[in-house]
Amino acid sequence: MNLHNQDDYALVEQYIAGDKACIEVLISRHKNRVYTYILLIVRNPQLAEDVFQDTFIKVIKSLNKGKYYDKGKFLSWVLRIAHNLIIDHYRKQKLLNTVPNESGDMDLFNNRKLSEHNVEEAMVHDQVMSDVRMLVDLLPDDQKQVVYLRHYCGLSFKEIADQTGVSINTALGRMRYALINMRKMVKDKQLSLTMS
Repeated sequence: MNLHNQDDYALVEQYIAGDKACIEVLISRHKNRVYTYILLIVRNPQLAEDVFQDTFIKVIKSLNKGKYYDKGKFLSWVLRIAHNLIIDHYRKQKLLNTVPNESGDMDLFNNRKLSEHNVEEAMVHDQVMSDVRMLVDLLPDDQKQVVYLRHYCGLSFKEIADQTGVSINTALGRMRYALINMRKMVKDKQLSLTMS
């Protein structure tokens, strides 16, 4: 049976049983969503690439050690690993950003305004991003596609039009309706999408 036709659960089981090709299929299947999720949070392509690689290294190690428990929810499990690695990164960055000032003068390096996000800010950011992803997922497919291509993949409206086979005006219109729908959903669900 073709590996690409099997679901995640079957591929994980076969990988654990010794078929190493299954992990390549799983990574290939989910790499875009995992990378996009990471990039959406860290907003730095180089850092996103590093976290992405670390995520799948940890996935492979966890599978090899028999530490996969979310049967049938492989992508959610991978995203949770990525999320935890992102939080670990910000914690380490916060520790690295505290430099003692021996001279006793004004301590520019320990200025909170100049430091990276603290854990609370990272959690608020993650919640806002989660809410935005939830809103995007509720959009009609044509609007959802334009939002993903524009904001998650960074394509221009011309590139979106070419890729989806519609005119630029149609792509712009879909984005406009997506924003209108998302604003309405924010109001209806009484969400707060502010970072501060």
